Amino acid sequence: MADIKKENLEKALGKTDGKAEKKAPEMPKEMEIGFHQGSLNTLINERNEMIRLVQQIESVMQAHIKRLEELGVKVRTSSEKQ
Repeated sequence: MADIKKENLEKALGKTDGKAEKKAPEMPKEMEIGFHQGSLNTLINERNEMIRLVQQIESVMQAHIKRLEELGVKVRTSSEKQ
């Protein structure tokens, strides 16, 4: 998993690192809290949907593997050592 760098997050929010560039107006604390809470809620929902999708894919794969084994085909999974 990639590391999240605070500098990148602050840059995305329009904050500068103290250089002589034009500084964007600061967001009120309550608004920034709401922004982060909303972002986390969205990301949690996206993660849950991705987990659900992976579970569905795994279920379909298992059905295919089971049928192949019923037909006499030995299926080697990535977790088995070669």
